[in-house]
Amino acid sequence: MERSESTQDTTAFNMPDWMQIQFADQKREFNKRPTKIGRRSLSRSISQSSTDSYSSAASYTDSSDDETSPRDKQQKNSKGSSDFCVKNIKQAEFGRREIEIAEQEMPALMALRKRAQGEKPLAGAKIVGCTHITAQTAVLIETLGALGAQCRWAACNIYSTLNEVAAALAESGFPVFSWKGESEDDFWWCIDRCVNVEGWQPNMILDDGGDLTHWIYKKYPNMFKKIKGIVEESVTGVHRLYQLSKAGKLCVPAMNVNDSVTKQKFDNLYCCRESILDGLKRTTDMMFGGKQVVVCGYGEVGKGCCAALKAMGSIVYVTEIDPICALQACMDGFRLVKLNEVIRQVDIVITCTGNKNVVTREHLDRMKNGCIVCNMGHSNTEIDVASLRTPELTWERVRSQVDHVIWPDGKRIVLLAEGRLLNLSCSTVPTFVLSITATTQALALIELYNAPEGRYKQDVYLLPKKMDEYVASLHLPTFDAHLTELSDEQAKYLGLNKNGPFKPNYYRY
Repeated sequence: MERSESTQDTTAFNMPDWMQIQFADQKREFNKRPTKIGRRSLSRSISQSSTDSYSSAASYTDSSDDETSPRDKQQKNSKGSSDFCVKNIKQAEFGRREIEIAEQEMPALMALRKRAQGEKPLAGAKIVGCTHITAQTAVLIETLGALGAQCRWAACNIYSTLNEVAAALAESGFPVFSWKGESEDDFWWCIDRCVNVEGWQPNMILDDGGDLTHWIYKKYPNMFKKIKGIVEESVTGVHRLYQLSKAGKLCVPAMNVNDSVTKQKFDNLYCCRESILDGLKRTTDMMFGGKQVVVCGYGEVGKGCCAALKAMGSIVYVTEIDPICALQACMDGFRLVKLNEVIRQVDIVITCTGNKNVVTREHLDRMKNGCIVCNMGHSNTEIDVASLRTPELTWERVRSQVDHVIWPDGKRIVLLAEGRLLNLSCSTVPTFVLSITATTQALALIELYNAPEGRYKQDVYLLPKKMDEYVASLHLPTFDAHLTELSDEQAKYLGLNKNGPFKPNYYRY
């Protein structure tokens, strides 16, 4: 997509004083699949990101027998507030324990609280958020609160909420409107309850998928007169923002943290390198050694998946459309093929493209018995699951997020998470990686909220490189890592500031 010049030019950014301070001590549920095939609409108006699953395998909420809709309950926290809507406020203690565990693996956010809460750079900020509501996000929300912000929150995904974490946030006084297994109507109702509240006007948006931004544009466009900026972290949401910008309809500055170096490299490459094995092992109990695997796409996600599977002894094939990525795959020792060439022989098919119909019904028909099919790409369109919802095929639920799809001749494939994100549906994402992502979100909010008028126009901007470097530096103490410092002579020779940024915007890490 064509981007304006301002998306690349972040030289106007100046490091605020509060970022200069240094600290040395940073150290199954089994269920039976309903026989009614049409239990969930195949054509939702919700964005693809909001229908991708993102849930912990061990959630206290899964065992709840209470089928009453949270919207029909009258709940109050211990302080008497009812400005929230969660599954069960009584689960707050369990959620608090999960949040405390997450804090141990999120050193940058904890350091950010220490470094900035004295100055409170978000004092006066009224942030409305729409993200996955997990223990890691709770650490982010509570960090924003510690930095002076008022927050109201909804979930960007109808399956991702950890109910006990939502309860813990509500108990702590954060207005949260979310529970696992929302209907489409619930989804939009929760977003509306965050935005449309008497006596409270948001001035910042933190979005994941663009649904919150879309809802405000659609229902409350006048709110943008007081909103200072939007921070967006997903491929889908960023795509929407660039569309608005290109059409001249973007009312406020927006920060694209999805394409920040720290988010792309760590959340995509290193996270997937670990979570692909976790998701496959939890769902199938399989042995990876000697298995033939085809990975569709060799971007950052594909690179991570291939590296992990190769290290476990799998025979890995790669499909690609981009000759540069394809050459990288070849140089890394992978066989570049077309999917049709290997579809009959492989044991596992993994999609990592973000495209649609990468694995079609024709491919599915030709797979061998027992082939495992899953998606690690952003959207849930890569595998043509809709083509499998036909009378001649039988679906059997094996365990949560695992289905056998059986052909008339008895052949079966193992479909994971119904084609949604494997690592977010069937396992968990490493908290340390989410620390990096959440820190970029927090810094982007601080930057947009405090930026002097005129620094950012009504356009989409990348996170300033100095902030990218700052996010990385906050995580280095975890490894007892010691950065080398440039001498004055060296800095002059390279034409750099001794404190960074150290690379030009065009540098490819």
